Amino acid sequence: MTTLKIHDIETAPEGSKALLENSQKAYGMIPGLHGVLAGSPQILEAYQTLHELFTQSSFNEEELTVVWQAINVEHACHYCVPAHTGIAKMMKVDDEITEALRDETSLENEKLEALRTMTLSIVRNRGNVSQEDLDAFYAAGYEEKHVLDIILGLSQKTISNYTNHIANTPVDAAFEKFAWSKK
Repeated sequence: MTTLKIHDIETAPEGSKALLENSQKAYGMIPGLHGVLAGSPQILEAYQTLHELFTQSSFNEEELTVVWQAINVEHACHYCVPAHTGIAKMMKVDDEITEALRDETSLENEKLEALRTMTLSIVRNRGNVSQEDLDAFYAAGYEEKHVLDIILGLSQKTISNYTNHIANTPVDAAFEKFAWSKK
């Protein structure tokens, strides 16, 4: 049962209408999450801005996917895991990476696995990571800016994952074929 209203351009508060129009132009539809976030123009704008900033961060498409999906799976987001599975396909990320993330199994690529491990350490420890965790992350080829970029991605995902839990946002039709539930 949805517990928060899913807005369209007509029902959205005035401050959200242009933001939803941008979503419509960018995706060819208004994602359900954006419809829910439209209830507060500020959170919708924050989410869209964080998304844009994160996609412009130091991470490539595979790394963006690792951060997004590691967080989505850890937070057990019924909406974001299928959505980011579809997004990963659009970005041409190898299906083996996506499936390992969805199944919570180690990634074959050691550098990507180090990114997944650091992301989960930050999430699970609420930012209280050990020096050993940082050293292992840096040894895999990452730098301090990458730690900060993970936090940027986590900021975006906290908005979406928590909102979807509260709203029980229905998975968009385009992503239903990627349905997922936590094991």
